[in-house]
Amino acid sequence: MTVTGIGGVGKSRTVLRLAHQVRGQYADGVWFADLARLQDAGMVKQTIASSLGIADNSSRAPSESLSEWVAERDMLLILDTCEHLIQGCAELVEELLEANPNLRILATSRQSLHVPYEHVVPVPPLQVPGDDPTESLFTNESVQLFASRAGAVVPDFVLDENNIGSVAELCRRLDGIPLAIELAAVRLRALSVDQILALLTDRFSLLAGASRTALPRHQTLRAAIGWSHELCAPEERLLWARLSVFAGDFELDAARFVCSDARLRSEDITDLVSGLVEKSVLLIASNHAGVRYKLIDTLAEYGAEWLDKLGETETIRHRHLEYYLSLAERSEDAWSGPRQIYWFVRMRQEHDNVRVALEHALHSPGESLLALKLLSSLWFMWVCCGFVREGRAYLERALQANPTPSKERCKALWVLSYVRSAQGDSAGAQEAAELCSTEAVRVGDSRAVILASKMQGTAALLQGDLQKASALLGVAIEFNTDNKELNPGLLPAIVELSLVLSAQGELMEAESLLRDCLTVCHERGELWLSSYALWALCIVQLGSGRVEESLNSAQEGLRIKRHFHDTLGTLLVLETMARIYTAMSRIELAARLLGALHQNWKSSGLPMLGAPFLTSDHERCVKECLRAIGEDAYKQAFEEGARLDIDEASALALGELDAPFSA
Repeated sequence: MTVTGIGGVGKSRTVLRLAHQVRGQYADGVWFADLARLQDAGMVKQTIASSLGIADNSSRAPSESLSEWVAERDMLLILDTCEHLIQGCAELVEELLEANPNLRILATSRQSLHVPYEHVVPVPPLQVPGDDPTESLFTNESVQLFASRAGAVVPDFVLDENNIGSVAELCRRLDGIPLAIELAAVRLRALSVDQILALLTDRFSLLAGASRTALPRHQTLRAAIGWSHELCAPEERLLWARLSVFAGDFELDAARFVCSDARLRSEDITDLVSGLVEKSVLLIASNHAGVRYKLIDTLAEYGAEWLDKLGETETIRHRHLEYYLSLAERSEDAWSGPRQIYWFVRMRQEHDNVRVALEHALHSPGESLLALKLLSSLWFMWVCCGFVREGRAYLERALQANPTPSKERCKALWVLSYVRSAQGDSAGAQEAAELCSTEAVRVGDSRAVILASKMQGTAALLQGDLQKASALLGVAIEFNTDNKELNPGLLPAIVELSLVLSAQGELMEAESLLRDCLTVCHERGELWLSSYALWALCIVQLGSGRVEESLNSAQEGLRIKRHFHDTLGTLLVLETMARIYTAMSRIELAARLLGALHQNWKSSGLPMLGAPFLTSDHERCVKECLRAIGEDAYKQAFEEGARLDIDEASALALGELDAPFSA
C-alpha cells in the first residue's frame, strides 16, 4: 500500500499511527525505514537493511540478504518518503514481495510506485469549514487541529464565538494542510487570529503572481512556509538555509561549526537554534545521548532552495564535510579507549550525515581525496558497527576516484582489506593488502606496510594457510609493539595469532598472548576487541579440557558484544558455545544453537567466514550432536533454534531465554 499526498499533509504521521494500531497483528513486528534524506538510489537496499538491523557482512547483492531475511517473516515494513527514489524503491518492493508474498509493505510517497498489486491510498488535506454544510465549525477537523496547536503555543487560547469565524476562514485559506495549519498557529505568540488572517491574505496575493504554474495546494503550503520564513529574523533565515545540508538530525556543535562565519557568529548559534525551535521550524529530540535537532523534510527542501539562491550550497556542504571528517578522526583516535561505547552510539547516530558528506566529496571536483580520508578514519564504523557492505562499496568507489598512489590511498587499501576479510572474502582481502604493501613502499609509508602485513596475515588465516598467517601476523605484532595505536594493528593481530596457535595445538602460548591482550584491553578500556580475545580464550580453554572456564569466557564475551551491533562476532561466539554445550552433554541446547546459527548466518554473511579451522569445528559439532541424541531429536531441536533471531539465540546461550522447552 502506498500512501500518497502533497508535502506536509501528514503521510508519515498517518502511517506511523496506523503501524502503532496494527503492530500486534504481526508476529515479527513492524519495521520502519526513513529514506527522506537519502541521496544515492544505489543505497536504498543498504539503508533498508540497516533499518531492519541486518548486518550482512557478505559480498552478496544487498537484495539477496534482504529477501532471505524477510522470506519467512510475518511483518510490516514501512518505507517512508520514496518519491525521490521511485525506481529503486519499486524494484526492491517487487523483489521482497516475490521472496515473501505474505509480506506487507506500507510506503509513503508524493506519487505511487507503479508496482503490481499496489494499492494507492491518497491522504487528502483535512476537511475545512464549509466542506460539510451540516457540520459545526467547532467540530471541524482543521479547526480542531488549529485549536490544539494554538493551545500549545498560547496556553490560554480558547476557541469561542469571538474568534471561530476567523479561525474557520484561516483554515479554509490554508486548504486544511496540517503542516500549514501548525505553522500558522505558531504566529499566535505575536499576533491575533485576525492579524494572521490579514497577513496570509496579503501573502496569497503576492504568491499568485509569482507562482501561477504551481498547484493551488502546493501554493498554499509554500505560502505557509514562506510566511513562517518571514516570521524569522534575518539571522534565523540564514541559519535555516544552512541547516538544510544536514541529513536526519544533528547536534548543536555541528550546527556551530558548519553554519557559523562572519555573518553568523558561533556564539549566537545556540540562541538562533532556540528561536527556530520556538517557531516550529526545528524539531528537538532529547535522549540519554543528549539533545539533537532536525529540520522537517519539507522545511529542509525550502531551506535548501534558499541556500542555493544565496550561492552558499557548495561552501556549506564543504564545511559539513570538514566537520564530519574531523569527527571521524576524533572517533578513530578515541575508539580503543574508555569511551568506546559512546563513539559506537555516536557514529551510528551520525550515519546519515556521514553518507551525505561522502556523496558530496565523491561528486565534487577536488574533494575525492577527502572522501578517502573520511572513509579510512571510519574503519571501525564499517567493521565494528554493522556497516561492512556499505563501507566496502564506498571504499571501492573512492579508490577508483583516486588512482594515484598516496598515503591516503594506502590507508584506504588496508581498510578495504579489513572490510573484505570481515565479509569472508579472503581473496579480495589479500588482493587489497598486497596492493597496499606495493604502493606503501613507493610512497614511503612504513605504517601502511606493517598494516598491510597484518591484513595479509588475516587473509591467510581465513584461507587456512596457518604457516603463512603465523609469519605475517608475527611480523605485524613485532613492529607494532611500541606503537601506541592498539587498533587495528596490534591487538587484532594478537587475537588472530592466538587462533593460529590454537589450531596448531600450541595452547599455552596462545593463552599467554590472550592474557596479555586482555590486560591491555582492560587498562585502556577497549571492549570491542576484548570480546574477541575472550572468544579466542574460550577456544583455548575448551581445547585444554577446561569446559566450565571456557563457558564463562564465552558468556563474558557475548555479554560485551551486546553493547555493539557486532553480528559477525556474536555468531562466532555462538558457534563455539554450541561446541562447549556439546562438551557439557547439553546436546539439545547445542542443537538449538546450531539451528539458530544456520538461520542467522544466511542473512548475515559467509558462514564461519569460510575459514577451514572454523568450518571443520562446526561440522564436528553437528556430527557429535547427531550421534548423541539421534536424527529425530536433533532435527526437532534444530528447527526450534532456527526460529530464533540473533538476540534470542544470544539469550538462549546465556541461559536467559524463557522458552517452551527445557535446555
